[in-house]
Parts: sequence; C-alpha cells; structure tokens
Amino acid sequence: MPDVFLSYNREDQAAARRFAEAFAGHGLDVWWDTALKSGEAYDEVTETALRTAKAVVVLWSKKSVVSRWVRAEATLADRNKTLVPCMIEPCERPIMFELTQTAELGHWNGDAGDKAWIAFLGDVRRFAAKDAAPVAEAPAIALAGPSVQETLKPGQSGSAPSLAVLPFTNRSSLPDDEVFAEGMVEDVISALSQGVNVRVLGSTATANLSRAAIADLPTVGRQLGVRYLLEGNVRRVATNLRVTTQLLEAATGEVVWSGKFDRPLAELAELQEELVTDIAASLDTQVFTLEMERALKKPRDLTAWEAMARAMSVYRQTDTGSLLRGAEEAARAAKIAPDYGPAVALHASTQATVYLMTSPDDPVEVARIRSIAEHAIALAPDDVSVLTWVGTTLAYLGFPGIAAQHLERAVRKAPGVGLARFQLSFVCNMLDQHEKALSQSDLAARLMPDTPMMHLIRNFQSNALIALGRWTEGEAAIDQAIALNPSSGINYVTKALYCLRLGREAEASRHIETASRLGVDMLLAERIYRRTTPTRLTLETDLVAIRALYAVTERKT
Repeated sequence: MPDVFLSYNREDQAAARRFAEAFAGHGLDVWWDTALKSGEAYDEVTETALRTAKAVVVLWSKKSVVSRWVRAEATLADRNKTLVPCMIEPCERPIMFELTQTAELGHWNGDAGDKAWIAFLGDVRRFAAKDAAPVAEAPAIALAGPSVQETLKPGQSGSAPSLAVLPFTNRSSLPDDEVFAEGMVEDVISALSQGVNVRVLGSTATANLSRAAIADLPTVGRQLGVRYLLEGNVRRVATNLRVTTQLLEAATGEVVWSGKFDRPLAELAELQEELVTDIAASLDTQVFTLEMERALKKPRDLTAWEAMARAMSVYRQTDTGSLLRGAEEAARAAKIAPDYGPAVALHASTQATVYLMTSPDDPVEVARIRSIAEHAIALAPDDVSVLTWVGTTLAYLGFPGIAAQHLERAVRKAPGVGLARFQLSFVCNMLDQHEKALSQSDLAARLMPDTPMMHLIRNFQSNALIALGRWTEGEAAIDQAIALNPSSGINYVTKALYCLRLGREAEASRHIETASRLGVDMLLAERIYRRTTPTRLTLETDLVAIRALYAVTERKT
C-alpha cells in the first residue's frame, strides 16, 4: 500500500519526477509508473496501486486535463476520498474538479522552503497518516444485488431511479478509441452523479461484465439492482468520432431512448468535455421524463419522490389549473415524508408559484410560505435540489438577493444541474443582471434538452433580451415560448409588448385579447410584471402600454 500515487501526463514527467523525489525525501512511499518492473501488467499493477494508495496526487496541466487516464484516476481518487490535486501550470480543470481545493504549484522548482510546497506536503502527509482500510472491490457480477422495488410503502421518501452504465464498445477497432471508450464510461458516470434525477452506480460495478453477461440484460439489471441500463459504442464516421448511446429498461431490455453524438476528430481534445455534458444532459432529461410518466400512471402507494415527479409534470403547461394540481401533488409529497427536505422544498416552491401567478399581495401568506422553505433548508442544508427549490421560492416571494445566494450555492455544488441554472436566470433578471441571465438560461437549455420547462427557459431569455434592447432576438424567444406552451396567457402579454415596440399595434391588441381569454386580466398581468421585473428601467412605461391595450380590448367587448 503506497503512501502516494502520482497521477500525471507523460509529457510532464520532469515535473512528476521532482514531486516524486521530494515526497520520497520526506519518507513517503511513492508509486508512479516508472516504478513498474519488467513483465508486470501495466493496467493491473497501476489499478491496484491507485486503489490502495493513501493519497492520490494529481498534477493538473494543459496536457493532463485532456488525458483520459489522468481524469479517470482523479475520478476514482475523488470517489475514494484520497484525491490531493495541485496545478503545475495554468489550465482549465475538468468541471467536476473545479470545486475541489487545489494547490497552486506552477512556480515550484523543488525549493524545500517554498511556503506553498510546505503546505501541500502537509496535506499529503495528513492523508498518508490515515489508517483507513483500503476501499473494497465491487462484488463480481455473479453475486446478486438487491432488486429494484417498484412500489414502496407509503410514508417512505423514495428516491430517484437507479442506473448502471455498461462498458462502451469500440467499433473502430483502434487502440486509441479503446482508451476513449473506457474513459467515456467514467466521464458519463461522473457527469450523471452531479444530478438529482438519477442515481448512478460506479464503474467498478460493471467493469468486469463479459459480453455474454451483457447480452442477458434483465439478469444484469436484477443483479445490479437498477431500473435502467445505459450502453454505448464509439466509432469513426468520416472525420468525426461518433458516440451512440441507448437507454434500456433493465427489467425487459427494451430500448426506451437512443442518441447519437458526433464531434470532429481534429477537435476532440477540446470538445470531449462538451460531448460528455451533452450525453449526460440528454440522458438525465430522458430518465426524468420517463419517471414522470411512470408516476402519473401509478394509481396509489406513491412515494414522496413519485409525488414530486407528478408535481413537476405540471410545468408542461403552467396554466392556473396545472399550477394548483402541482401544488397539491407537492403537498402530498411533503405529507408522505415530512422530514424529506426535497419534498418540503418543492412544496414551498409550488406554493410560491401559485402565489406569484394568481394571488394579490399578502404579507401573511408570504411569511407562511417562507417558513416552509426555511424548514426545508433546516432539514437538508446541503442538498442541491433543496437549495434550488428554496431559492426559487424566495425569488417568487420577492426576495431575489437571498434567492441568488441559495441558487449560486447550488450551481457551485453541482455545475451540471440545469434546473438550478434555469432558476438562477430568473433571479438574475430580477436583479437587473441580464447578460448573466442569458448565459445561465443558455446553459440550462443545454443541460435540460427537451425538458418540459423549455417554454419557461425561452420566456426568461425573452425577458433578458427585452431589458437589453435586443428586440428581434427577444421576439423570436417569446414566439418559441408560445409555440411550446400556447396556454400561458402571460406570454401573449409579453408578445404584445414586442408588437407595440415594433409598430404592430393591431397585432398587439389581438395578443392581449388572447391573454384575457386565457385568464390573464389587466390586474394579474400588472401584478406578475411588477413581481418578476422589479428593476426593469422601462417597467412603468411597459405597464402604461399594457393598461392601454387592455382598455382597447375592453371597449371592443
């Protein structure tokens, strides 16, 4: 069992030697690949050393951040809580490691008296001094794990569905693509583990599966205890590398979704992080959509998580009836599991949404809903979904500054969760941070492709573009929102403002008539605009225009 495992890119070997010799000089047992003896199997010996090392020192550089080996070693070390990273030159670390405390040693030339080196050495020695037992290997596939429970007893919180990523197949038969296929599994697992809609097994659970075992998918699903399986392959298509994925129901082996993702081979090193993000984002959205449909069809014995999925389904429309149904489902989730933080937080958020969209100003009601949100934070202060829904609640109740703190924290904890970025874009608009609102909504759209909430993302983008005076782009965004959700009356009010600005008064009046028909009268339209765009410089001018349009509509009737 080495004290230190050194992970680095071969082109940084001179720097790695400097670290290895310095650690050894302080009495630490260092393993790095130059220690391999002739005849030893590289993969086997390296993996054993990696898994048993007390500290895994990763040297981040421009070369190592794009190395699939280094990223895979860092991922496993992070999972085993042995990761001690440092930067040996300025570079963009993989996004999942951006929040990990990382020493800056790009300047270090071996000086034993350097303060940054001394501090880093102290961190490594503290890891090496631990007497923790080595991480146990995953059981072989022959040992059956617990089966998935399709129905849990009322009173239980339940959880997101479980998924295992099977080893990807290399269809190009090229050694470089074999390494890419192996690394892709680790990267997709890492990206999915940031989310809140799926629980993903570590790669060690499936690494030893044979092709024969994978052919019997229902057995694999039962033995791993998962609801879904993801399989994939990589192959070269002209000048592109293509990754093809299939999501399967574990119990039946039925393909429920498939996706193809191409990237130019010449730019793969720069685009592979983007490729992994797109795969994981598409998969996360598809799994949640499937679970939403599953929950809607389930007649009874709901878990809190299933009731939450039902509550989320109402965001496909966001008309008054849908919002009230969503609030009822979220209240049910909180009643089933009153100590389950995410359920309580969603309960607060749906209550706040109903208040925002339907209710007159009421400080007592605001205080009541805020107390529910504060209770959720007390139950689970570090849960990303809790931070997201509590942030949403506070924004809708008129506290955007505090809301931004919760949402920014959620984004820092899980940069790949699109829902947190989606709600942060709303808050940024409230705070007159419209460029940031656009960037966050763009990221949300990428991280939640085909989400039922895409119409809201386009609405938020449109509001930011109005404030920035980008009228043509903004009108295109609100047109997309209307196409995605024709039943949202407030979208037609926004569209009317665009028509007025662009000199189309008669069309603006027709859109106000549609908004009225959908239940958004003048008082409600004004209330929503005041609450959602409190800092907009043109707010009062816009409201005067809205009142005038409604007055014209009333005269017609």
